[in-house]
Amino acid sequence: MKKLVLFAVAVVAISFASCGGNKVDPQVEKQRIEDSIKAATEAEAAKLQEQALQDSLAKVQAEADSIAAAAKK
Repeated sequence: MKKLVLFAVAVVAISFASCGGNKVDPQVEKQRIEDSIKAATEAEAAKLQEQALQDSLAKVQAEADSIAAAAKK
């Protein structure tokens, strides 16, 4: 029984010791978060810019179609 208790204590001690070394530097974590936000913002801006370009092209195409239709009449 004494050996089982000693074994259980050793397992618990090893478990606590293995979990303690995963601390991240707050500055590194802050920089990682800022970089993620910046990347997401840039991706969204690029998406909006692409959508604006597509909208402009569609508008120009619609005007060209209108001019072509008017010329046929």
